[in-house]
Amino acid sequence: MNAPVPGSGARTLVAGVGNIFLGDDGFGVETVRALTGLPLPDHVEVADIGIRGVHLAYRLLDGYDTLVLADATTRGGEPGTLYLIEPGTPGEPPPTGAALDGHGMSPDAVLALLDTLCAGTGSTPPRHVLVLGCEPACLEEGIGLSTRVAAAVPEAVRMILDLVRQQHDVLTTTGTYP
Repeated sequence: MNAPVPGSGARTLVAGVGNIFLGDDGFGVETVRALTGLPLPDHVEVADIGIRGVHLAYRLLDGYDTLVLADATTRGGEPGTLYLIEPGTPGEPPPTGAALDGHGMSPDAVLALLDTLCAGTGSTPPRHVLVLGCEPACLEEGIGLSTRVAAAVPEAVRMILDLVRQQHDVLTTTGTYP
């Protein structure tokens, strides 16, 4: 794949979040594991964040233009339903992540912390934040995804690949990041 336009500084972080010990809450982690080793544009990084939301917020201080979070997201649909959510879009409710332990934070809490950290450091948060959420079937203790959520992982990977490739195409064609 081609590198980003020189001097653009465009970087994308695809982060899988969730607790693998709470069934379908491990969706984000399993999704980024499936992405590992696939060809991605040079400006894209993939990270298994798990329940380390504070670490994600601090990592984002390194300067990313786009953040794509993969997470279990309860919105009332059928288990395995995928949602592409753009937090901050008018009329779009914030994503509701599954309950995490004391070391973890939901995506909206991470973004709120990031805003606070950026204000204190002069850094800027990502210009684009997308959440690829999956409706969970089971969030009880146990390792492994339910059948319907596991079946959604390949489609989630395809959606993320399409997103980062579209952004890459715009960047290399126009010299600016969408």
